[in-house]
Amino acid sequence: MKIRNIALGVLAALVVAGAAGWFSLDKETRGLLATLPTNRDLLFWNQPQRDAAFRALDRLPVLAKARAVPAGGSPAPLPPGPPLKLPLDTDAYMAGQRGAALVVLHDGKLRLERYGLGFDASGRWTSFSVAKSVTSTLVGAAIREGFIRGMDDKVTDYIPQMKGSAYDEVSIRQLLTMTSGVRWNEDYADPNSDVARFNNHKPEPGVDALVSYLRGLPRAAPPGTRWNYSTGETNLVGILVSQATKKPLAAYLSEKIWIPAGMEQQATWILSKTGQEISGCCLQAAARDFARFGQFILNGGKAGAQGLVPDGWLAEATATQADIGQPGRGYGYFWWTYADGSYAARGIFGQGIFIDPKRRLVIASNANWAGGARDRTASAAREAFYRAVQKAIDDEGAAAPASTASR
Repeated sequence: MKIRNIALGVLAALVVAGAAGWFSLDKETRGLLATLPTNRDLLFWNQPQRDAAFRALDRLPVLAKARAVPAGGSPAPLPPGPPLKLPLDTDAYMAGQRGAALVVLHDGKLRLERYGLGFDASGRWTSFSVAKSVTSTLVGAAIREGFIRGMDDKVTDYIPQMKGSAYDEVSIRQLLTMTSGVRWNEDYADPNSDVARFNNHKPEPGVDALVSYLRGLPRAAPPGTRWNYSTGETNLVGILVSQATKKPLAAYLSEKIWIPAGMEQQATWILSKTGQEISGCCLQAAARDFARFGQFILNGGKAGAQGLVPDGWLAEATATQADIGQPGRGYGYFWWTYADGSYAARGIFGQGIFIDPKRRLVIASNANWAGGARDRTASAAREAFYRAVQKAIDDEGAAAPASTASR
């Protein structure tokens, strides 16, 4: 996703106008936001500017407009569990990640919670592509309610403006597995890539900008035969859900997940230039609520006894549906999968939700990686951290019988 930068003069005008949210930011954050250059996009902001912006995107209307995702009045409890004993220095790990938040739940209990970069439990941090997995879950909810008939329906059944394009024979399933076969370049470093260009596309009158851009793309492979990561198509799924449900995506998220799953704080969802939630990106939420979303998924998409997605939906969504060419890894319905049955939502710069059903484990993290959007060193360290937590849980389980026998 791209968000246009703000000049110092524009920010000054915003402050003079007393725009909502501006004065809720601390002085240092306001100062950093005032330095955002006008000729560069978010991917190319410097590290301090990203530190400031990632916690404040939804409070700066001239930077990006957002729609609220209301929470209910009954937060799901996160009861404390015993401190998690890890074979590593958690503070050093957080520093290496440039972590803003780290929350570990085990059996629904809070085992570890840390914050950094001046961030805390009361703030909202942007998700980047972690939002894709949320959008996938809303497809499941829409199928359960009958707004979407099934995964093999064609995209054009719900977005008629896509008729006559390379998407004519593409199914919802193929969008969710990123196997549409439509050409798309996701290279964040290439200013001429599709991911760098689509947000600035000027659509025909009355046509959503994303729909206008995507329907002009050519076919590269037959549908269902090739996996190719595409943020554009994730955004298209959000439009499809909104068209099917006749509701803004933020409202549907609040109704189907945020309130029934017991989120503690209101979230926000950044809007495109044509007023549609950018469903492949940019859901702002508290770290504990990202963890609660992970717990909701771990519980099978149920809030209490009520199932909010079809039976078996999440087992299908979080299993490998597409080969991504990496041993032991795969892709489900906007979820990254592992051979051991665990799966994850991932966003650039270090955002993530890792879920391990076998161990009843959820790890939510927010960060601003020093190496940029795809910091391979930080990414490898995060994978190692996931494995360390899994091992710590296994070691606890192995020690439990001996402890019981000694009583």
